[in-house]
Amino acid sequence: MRTLITGIAAVLAIASTATAGEPTLALLRELVHPHSSAASRLHMHSDGHQDIPSSLFTLEELHDSRSGLLDDLDLTDEARADDIPLAMNDQVNYFINYFQTKARNTYARWLTRSARYLPMMKEILRKEGLPDELVYVAMIESGFHLHARSVANAVGPWQFMSATGRRYSLRIDQWVDERKDPVKATMAAALYFKDLYGMFNNDWYLAAAGYNAGENKIFRAMSKYETDDFWELAKGTYLKRETKEYVPKLLAATIIAKDPDKYGFTEIAAVPLIEFDTVTVDSRTDLELVARLTGTTYQTIKELNPALRHWCTPPNYPEYELKIPKGTGDLFLQGIAVIPEEQRFSEKKLYGRYKAGKRDTLKLVAKRFGLTAGELADLNSIGRTTKIAGKTLVIPARHIADFTHEGTGRPVITARRTADTPPVIQYYTIQKGDTLYGLARRFKVSTKLLTAWNDLKITVTLVPGKRLIVSKNNTSSRNG
Repeated sequence: MRTLITGIAAVLAIASTATAGEPTLALLRELVHPHSSAASRLHMHSDGHQDIPSSLFTLEELHDSRSGLLDDLDLTDEARADDIPLAMNDQVNYFINYFQTKARNTYARWLTRSARYLPMMKEILRKEGLPDELVYVAMIESGFHLHARSVANAVGPWQFMSATGRRYSLRIDQWVDERKDPVKATMAAALYFKDLYGMFNNDWYLAAAGYNAGENKIFRAMSKYETDDFWELAKGTYLKRETKEYVPKLLAATIIAKDPDKYGFTEIAAVPLIEFDTVTVDSRTDLELVARLTGTTYQTIKELNPALRHWCTPPNYPEYELKIPKGTGDLFLQGIAVIPEEQRFSEKKLYGRYKAGKRDTLKLVAKRFGLTAGELADLNSIGRTTKIAGKTLVIPARHIADFTHEGTGRPVITARRTADTPPVIQYYTIQKGDTLYGLARRFKVSTKLLTAWNDLKITVTLVPGKRLIVSKNNTSSRNG
């Protein structure tokens, strides 16, 4: 134990230079205690209005409750790791009883939905030498809901934050969010768990706690209390209640799932396994066309490809692997082969949301985004004399979106500049380990400019969660 504790400081020093693991705060609302605070991620200008967010959509998607857009507004050959020990104690028994009583309907839905994904997810875990029980992390994180989004913006069945998802090679941008892909997200989760297992000296309870709270948080708790026993750490006040309850919830959910009849879950509805063929598309392709070629519906193709955010496969993504109904692979390949590349895709308009500031008028906002006041009023079904201060408007993405950086992250959002429009200001939310010098290099500005824009001193220590101005006027930058 003392050997492990003495090494914690060194591990923390190393970890602080890498991207820190974010907490995956995504237990379903009825099973978690409210967060004490939630830092706003909205980008605000000095006059109170918001930047256009990076999430864009077509009007059809805006009005389609099945698109997932509205949901977002309210987962080998090496040596096998040890199985997760299923401890039985007062904390675990409490949550077993909780799932059997107060949360019975919720757990039954989880159990039903899990049947679609368990075989595939377990196979991926086994190939990585990991225990089957880890699959139930996806159960308490999201209830196996592929489009789940937490208040902290963790997404998908495994509830990855964007930085952690990208760290494990998940693509996240305007066109694709692979955190929702049950195969790719499970592969990423397996790699993350392997790292956590090694970090915590092959202790699955600490690894699971690290998945929830972030590995550095658990290391600090171990150092503070001089123990590597999760149950002892949970007795202290340093860890949040959610993290203290995370491991017993996981164990309780796993114990019930292994023998549901024993715990009274005898009438679980049967659902089909998720099965599909995978084909490669060489260029941007409409999903409506894919549906016609495979004899199914657009909605079926969307459901098989939850990572796709729009009506087509993404641009700048050669050899995109598309899932289609099982048994239709040959049919699709034969059909697509006779369709010219330029006929496989039809362009559609994209839109974003804009929150009007206190001094905004319909005419001013319309001019800012290259519209007439009448066009903007018609688009938002409002009168031309309507006061819009504080209202959220739908705005065409024309002139405001630059997808040249789609290979690395979110699109750059900028407003078309005119003499009458205020400067475009872009913000960056500070992450652990960020420095002024590093951010200046990243956003290709001088440290002098960064300090002047943000009224800082060169020697200041950056506070994670705070926002910095990283661009003004026509200077563009990637949103971190």
